[in-house]
Amino acid sequence: MNLYHGSTAEVKNPQIIVHKNRGLDFGYGFYTTTNKTQAINFTKNVMERTGIATRKVSVYEFEQDKAMQELDVLQFQEPNLEWLEFIKQNRFSTYKGKIYDLVIGPVANDDIFPTLQAYLEGIVPAEATIASLKVKTLYNQYCFLTERALTFLKFLNSFEPED
Repeated sequence: MNLYHGSTAEVKNPQIIVHKNRGLDFGYGFYTTTNKTQAINFTKNVMERTGIATRKVSVYEFEQDKAMQELDVLQFQEPNLEWLEFIKQNRFSTYKGKIYDLVIGPVANDDIFPTLQAYLEGIVPAEATIASLKVKTLYNQYCFLTERALTFLKFLNSFEPED
């Protein structure tokens, strides 16, 4: 299976980078997706956030079957209350639960981010947030949280997205 990572530079050797000033959906890790378009769109977000005017999507081969057998994996099949609470705790840096090697699940893209943000700010209750998200097309994310998990990725190539 191929996974994609959108950034401002080619990433041949993925690393887990801690961003102390912002919480991420699944914690500090190396984020990828099976959706090439999502990775391309993310390059635009990173470019705007950093002010760096280059965009690259790195492509990896992921040994999924082997990883699923050997790693401690948390997988969310769909947005549900457990997924929502996990994101909330990670975004607010309050997660104190089990440490996983890899977390797989839906991602809050630009289309659904306002709904998730309204929940995080206490404006919309959890059940209404989940109901709202279930009618949307959600992309996925694979977050590699340990160095061990990163060993299941093999860099293949990278490309510069076209506008």
